[in-house]
Amino acid sequence: MKINLAVLFGGKSVEHEVSVISAVQAMASINKQKYNIVPVYMTKGNEFYTGEKLMDINSFKDIPALLKECTECVFVRSEGKVQLIRQKMKKFGSNLISDIDVAFPIVHGTNVEDGALQGYLHTLDLPYVGCDVLASAIGMDKFVMKILLKDAGFPVLDCCRFASFDMKDMNKCIAEVEKKFPYPVIVKPINLGSSVGISKASDRDGLIRSIEEAFEFSDRILVEPAVVKLKEINCSVVGDSEAAAASVCEEPVQASDEDILSFEQKYVGGGKSGGGSKGMATLKRKIPAEITPEQDAFIRKTAVDAFRYLGCNGVTRIDFMIDMETDKVYINEINTIPGSLAFYLWEPKGVKYTQLLEKMIQLALKRHRQAAKINYSFDTNILSLGGSFGAKGSKC
Repeated sequence: MKINLAVLFGGKSVEHEVSVISAVQAMASINKQKYNIVPVYMTKGNEFYTGEKLMDINSFKDIPALLKECTECVFVRSEGKVQLIRQKMKKFGSNLISDIDVAFPIVHGTNVEDGALQGYLHTLDLPYVGCDVLASAIGMDKFVMKILLKDAGFPVLDCCRFASFDMKDMNKCIAEVEKKFPYPVIVKPINLGSSVGISKASDRDGLIRSIEEAFEFSDRILVEPAVVKLKEINCSVVGDSEAAAASVCEEPVQASDEDILSFEQKYVGGGKSGGGSKGMATLKRKIPAEITPEQDAFIRKTAVDAFRYLGCNGVTRIDFMIDMETDKVYINEINTIPGSLAFYLWEPKGVKYTQLLEKMIQLALKRHRQAAKINYSFDTNILSLGGSFGAKGSKC
């Protein structure tokens, strides 16, 4: 009997479209002899839809028309199992679309990759692929990630953190940055990826513009020193806290003289030849990266150590920066659900995409089995006593 696998993608995120691309890629490579794929598309308004046409990237050229051919749905837990049922129930006949055995979130960005969706699936007690609630939240919040990694001795750049209410005194914020760092600096939203809202500032006027732009996408931002002579290196990790392995390293290649790879360079670079549907796989890159054996070994080991320290699960991609003037290596960020699930970093190691996806699903089932062994209940007759007792429920 096949395993019913719900693949969730989309959602209320600026990386919505990237999620669609990543999910369609994955659904095409999942072992269909073993899994019955149930695509679940989340609109930007957080409605859930399912239907076979959601597995075809060309269907998304006209989303309103696509949704008319799909079924609005919702997850429910009943009698010890999770079901996907029709949102608008029929008066006659079954409203069950499918039982669901495991969920595979292939989502990017705020509201979906940051632990919110993972918490929903956890509440349903549904096994799900990827990082848990805490690791997802840490991975999405660049400031929290930096603080934790720095405390554990991992190499990260220092930064300044600001919230939207701090902008009531812009001059004070600018002064704090200038006191701490020389120009140029990098300004980025704390909880976004895909280069959205990220820019480089070379002077005070540029810093003001960059801060204003970053706050268009988040209510919290960070500012960090720019590595002037920068080499970017990415490395994927697969596994869990018990055991994990690193992929080969890649070196993204700039398509222009810009300092930061843009959203378009990452995902739309191959659009003219139809490659835009390939997501991160279209980005020009050097695989393996042109770095020394010592740098390669250090980055791959550091990636695995950081992955395990943060309690990650499934497949991640950890992005590093090498300061070519000092040869220092820094962790830039961790992507808990990387674009295209970083499958292209595993192919050089002989790991096919289907095998990588299978590994991720098995890790999800392993975690769920382990969680089932933990006792989450405590038998007591306190409710039979009546009234409110104890520090948390004392009578008023």
